[in-house]
Parts: sequence; structure tokens; C-alpha cells
Amino acid sequence: MVKLTKIYTRTGDAGETGLGDGSRVSKVDPRVEAYGTVDEANSFIGVAVATCGPAESRIAEVLAHIQNDLFDVGADLCTPVSAGEHVGDALRVTSRQTEAIEAWIDEFNAELGPLTSFVLPGGSALSAHLHVARAVVRRAERCVVLAGNEGDPATVAEPVRYLNRLSDLLFVLARRANAGPDGPGDVLWVPGGDRRK
Repeated sequence: MVKLTKIYTRTGDAGETGLGDGSRVSKVDPRVEAYGTVDEANSFIGVAVATCGPAESRIAEVLAHIQNDLFDVGADLCTPVSAGEHVGDALRVTSRQTEAIEAWIDEFNAELGPLTSFVLPGGSALSAHLHVARAVVRRAERCVVLAGNEGDPATVAEPVRYLNRLSDLLFVLARRANAGPDGPGDVLWVPGGDRRK
């Protein structure tokens, strides 16, 4: 159980922060950038949840689950894998969490028609927020890959898979938010756009 009794500690005033294993690193360390970007993505997902109306209750339910999972991702990234680490020594993202995302992708995508073009971010407010979250999750994924490249890429393999699937889920949910009889529908890219006018 996490218990926070004091919000400020002054321990980061010199530009360093503590990792989950107690080591100190720069606040611009790739690992810190990675879990910080995961936190940013989680915040954008929170905005999307706040935008959900009664018709999007299933989307809100799934996103609330995702928000909790993203704290697991952050905890995983915050704690470097130690030599001789055993299962359960640290909180790690699991393949079951990634598989749950795949199941949600299949669930929501089954309700959607095939795409005939790339989708532009927009349509409903919820869809637009989900697209922003999707783009930030993609950036988080790149940051995690970079952090892995600084050490052993295998130690971040599951967080990378999780974030990769999450960005796909957010894309599908953005489409779902625009679907339905009252939805604006997909906003499709027109190659060349206004140049033909």
C-alpha cells in the first residue's frame, strides 16, 4: 500500500530523482522520460474519461482499467531489473495485461466498418481526446524503446508490447466514439486535400 504523507521532499531540487530501486538519476534520464510520458498519456486518458457520456459507459469502463494498468507500467519502468530478480520481486507488466487490450480491440473493432482511408483526429470531442492520448502513447512507446536501448531491451519488452497495443486500442475507441447513428463518423484523410480546388 502506498502512503503519501508529504507532497514535497526537496530531494529533486538539484535535478535528480529516485528510481524504484533507490538509485538516483537525472530527471532527463531516458527511463524517467519514459515513465513520465506514460504518466502524461494517462492524464490525457483521464480527460477522455471525463468526456464520456452515458452512451460511452463501456469505453469509460475500459479506460478506467487502462489508467490503473498505466500506473503498473510506470512502476515497472521506474524500477530497473536487478541481477537475479525473481517473479514478484518488483511490479512488472504482464502478458495477460497486454492480452486484455487485444481482447478489447477485438470487441470494439467488431462493431466498426472497414476503413477506406487513414483517419484524421477529430469528429466528436471524445474521439479527439482519444486521438491525443493515442499519439502520446506512441511517444511513450518510443521513449521506452530508447530507455531499453540504454540497457537491456529485453527488460522493457512487455511495457513496449503493452503500449503498442494500447495505441491500437485508443485508435479503435476513437473510431467507436464517432460511430453509431448519432455519431459524426470517421473523419477521413483526402490525399492532396484542397489542392484540387
